[in-house]
Amino acid sequence: YGFLGYPVLQAADILLYKPDFVPVGKDQLPHLELTRELARRFNDIYKMSVFPEPKEHLTKFPKVIGTDGRKMSKSYHNTINLSDNESVVRQKLKTMVTDPARVRRTDPGNPDLCPVYEFHKIYSPQGIQDQVNTDCRTAAIGCIDCKKLVADRMVEQLRPIWDQRAKLTHEPSRVDEIVEAGSKRAAAVASATLQEVNEAMKIET
Repeated sequence: YGFLGYPVLQAADILLYKPDFVPVGKDQLPHLELTRELARRFNDIYKMSVFPEPKEHLTKFPKVIGTDGRKMSKSYHNTINLSDNESVVRQKLKTMVTDPARVRRTDPGNPDLCPVYEFHKIYSPQGIQDQVNTDCRTAAIGCIDCKKLVADRMVEQLRPIWDQRAKLTHEPSRVDEIVEAGSKRAAAVASATLQEVNEAMKIET
């Protein structure tokens, strides 16, 4: 059931709120195409334009590499989480795999084959990216120093998130208010959509 049911449930979760765009990773594009197909079929069968055909919204980096070089995924236990503190983030980066051909510090590396460099593309300014690219290929920088550079950039950009998270940890009532307000908004949209679906299918409620 999972291979059939999960994509359909995912499509229902999306179409219930009638979005024009859906933030997804590249691996979710087939599921989104199925969602569009289901929307088209429903609209065609019931001769009403109930559902939009949502388009994908990909970020600049739609696929993020995990600490083991595979796609970052909870299933692989290779994630760097927003809830991780600075020491955990630095430790995870320190143990990341690098260019497998670079065995010794004096060996030139290939950033194109190094998962750590993928993090530089996300977190480091262009100047640092270019310098790391050159220094890696000429063995002017080692993997340890390269990882420290990207760790510094990552920590710098994650710190505001950590600070906000820490603040909200001490304001549970505020978190409850945010969740409740969001739930009410979502419920209102979902209810309106279901009403349209019932009308299209001529189901009396």
